[in-house]
Amino acid sequence: MTLSLITINIGAPSLDRAHRQLRWLAQRPEDVLVLTETKATPGSHYLAEALATAGYAVTFPAHGPGELGVMIASKIPVAPDPLGAALDYLPARATGIVIDTTNGPVRVIGAYVPSRDASAEKTERKKTWTKHFTHAMDATAGSAPLLLLGDLNVLEPDHQPPHRGQFAPFEYDFYTDLTHRHGLRDLFRHLHPHEIQHSWARRPELGYRYDHAHGTHALADALLACEYLHETRTPASDGTRLTDHSALSVRLALTVTTRLLTSDPATVATPAESEPTLF
Repeated sequence: MTLSLITINIGAPSLDRAHRQLRWLAQRPEDVLVLTETKATPGSHYLAEALATAGYAVTFPAHGPGELGVMIASKIPVAPDPLGAALDYLPARATGIVIDTTNGPVRVIGAYVPSRDASAEKTERKKTWTKHFTHAMDATAGSAPLLLLGDLNVLEPDHQPPHRGQFAPFEYDFYTDLTHRHGLRDLFRHLHPHEIQHSWARRPELGYRYDHAHGTHALADALLACEYLHETRTPASDGTRLTDHSALSVRLALTVTTRLLTSDPATVATPAESEPTLF
């Protein structure tokens, strides 16, 4: 038996795009969906409502006005992870669940790190959030294996192409601290030490690996697969695409103790015309 998870930046979708994203998500085999760049708008609420109606355990923290964040939907029963309560700055940007396996509990954290531009305001915002997230990780550290998934809006220091002028030392420090401070390994790099993959691209030849999966050593030892799925940002015949990010799928040699009875969320969902009410 395996435990599988997927993360994808859904790009604060419109209601129409959320309908298309739900149809794609409904076909995915993964046990846990980590959706980043959610927003308190009809598109994100539609996804949360449809997944909950289909029996998924949905964790969707309250978003402030105009703020972006994370949603986790699970086909496995969950308990809340303490990190959500420990993060006290832009708290919707990270949330967590705990799932039971035959090897013991596993923590799953979803994160959407703020992006920035050259302005001092957005740079300070990102720097402040990464500090608060780091402190929340320290405050909730424990013995349970931890898997961090999401759009981290940071690059590994030796990223190809380099993009060196676009990122500040604190951004590279955030990436390296995941390993040196928190004991998490970049799971894609663990399996593919030299492979060049990008999950977002300004132009085809100018890509960035923003979307990540990091896990403790116990999870790295149980890792079976960690692969990017580029179909999500490939234009369809009508020119539309699900999102501008690739998804990242992770599969682990772990067995969950129980599963929820879920149905097809694309079938149970209604074509909402207004904001749903569950979240």
